[in-house]
Amino acid sequence: MPRRHIRVSGAPEAPLRAALTALRTELGVPESFPPEVLAEAERSTKAPTLPSYDATDLPLFTIDPPASIDLDQAMHLSRQGTGYRVRYAIADVAAFVVPGRAVDTEAHRRVTTLYFPDEKVPLHPLVLSEGAASLLPGRIRPAALWTIDLDADGRTLAVDVRRALVRSRAKLDYAGVQKQIDSRTAEEPLALLKEIGELREALEVDRGGISLNVPEQEIVDRDHTYELTFRAPLPADGWNAQISLLTGMAAADLMIANGTGVLRTLPAAPDDGGPPARAKPRVGDVGRLRRTAHALHIDWPHHVSYAQLVRSLDPHRPHHAAFLQECTTLLRGAGYTPFRDGELPDITTHAAVAAPYAHCTAPLRRLVDRYTSELCLAAAAGQEPPEWVLASLDVLRKEMADGGRRAGAVERGCVDIVEAALLKDRVGEVFDGCVVDVEERQPSVGTVQLESPAIIGRIEGGGAALPLGERLRVRLTRADPAPDAQGSQAKVRFAPA
Repeated sequence: MPRRHIRVSGAPEAPLRAALTALRTELGVPESFPPEVLAEAERSTKAPTLPSYDATDLPLFTIDPPASIDLDQAMHLSRQGTGYRVRYAIADVAAFVVPGRAVDTEAHRRVTTLYFPDEKVPLHPLVLSEGAASLLPGRIRPAALWTIDLDADGRTLAVDVRRALVRSRAKLDYAGVQKQIDSRTAEEPLALLKEIGELREALEVDRGGISLNVPEQEIVDRDHTYELTFRAPLPADGWNAQISLLTGMAAADLMIANGTGVLRTLPAAPDDGGPPARAKPRVGDVGRLRRTAHALHIDWPHHVSYAQLVRSLDPHRPHHAAFLQECTTLLRGAGYTPFRDGELPDITTHAAVAAPYAHCTAPLRRLVDRYTSELCLAAAAGQEPPEWVLASLDVLRKEMADGGRRAGAVERGCVDIVEAALLKDRVGEVFDGCVVDVEERQPSVGTVQLESPAIIGRIEGGGAALPLGERLRVRLTRADPAPDAQGSQAKVRFAPA
């Protein structure tokens, strides 16, 4: 599922990059791996556990950003009777990582790769994540190879997953894929990405799901003045995401049928049209999002569902792009729900997917995916899952929750720094905004969404209650991306004008 994508360009010594370095220190983000972890990872590359099944004749390809070399997934698409066959290879991290040893212990400490606008902090040593375990082109790699047969409408007919040796033939990027498909020069395995992707998108609409086409934000440093631009995702981004979603849904169904697994679940928001949820409804999140839409002059009639609204937005328009960024807040209630021995949890679905769903396609970057792969491989083979997987199910829930909170703190801190950098030379200026949130116990303090630039910041009303949901002229009183004297990252601050 999407997160906010922020990228910064500029010199390493620029103030914005210095602030991001300070944020990593403040949050205790592990920058380097202990020597024993690096040594064990290096040894594992020389003696991985390899499967006997050879699928290296399958001409797989990867689709990722041009600079990415931590490649989790490779695919091959073909016609199968009147329908389709999806072959999806997922990097087999378990071939290199021994449960309970140094690399495994460090992965449980890190939980997930952390993304900052200027760099990433990886889950695994790069010798694995960008080397021996990555599905790099021309390299023979161990993988969990999914085979998913679809009917003519894109619905799943049959699923199989097994360990296999694979070899990707090509490393493609989204712009190149889009160009080949649009110009009709793509060979059938790639051309089918559009055909299958659009069928799966139509099924998503039918079941009430929603994919957020979250634009990437880029912060450009020009003579210590920062500019914000958005890169709207291409259709190919969405088609590629549908293959991953298809596999995650197949994994969830496989684990549910087998009675043991880990699901990615999200209770339905009160008005999103999804199934009723037993968990506490996130009324505040939806209300705040509606006020944000109002602030950005986006019409959201009450009879229009959240899913319908999102599908109507154009990520090429700055206000729509900004709103899509804020839509990610409705995904913050998502969690990992383990189950075993046939006792299914109360909630088995993910509201945004509108179906049972599991994370299983990014094991190089997310700890839980290594476990769901093992559970699915065992289920498909009619075998019991490995004991090290079963023994970790309960603790995995807490580890993933803690890792999610840390990733959330990273995201919030990065957004605060980036927004402060964008406004640092405009202190004292007056802006048009809308009060989107007010503190219950202190109604003179809240959150304001600016119309332009589309930035959210804290507002302090000086004792007077803030007009929740109403437009308000505000003055910028503080915007400094550098940490304060106590080492805390600065926040953007406003006051009523």
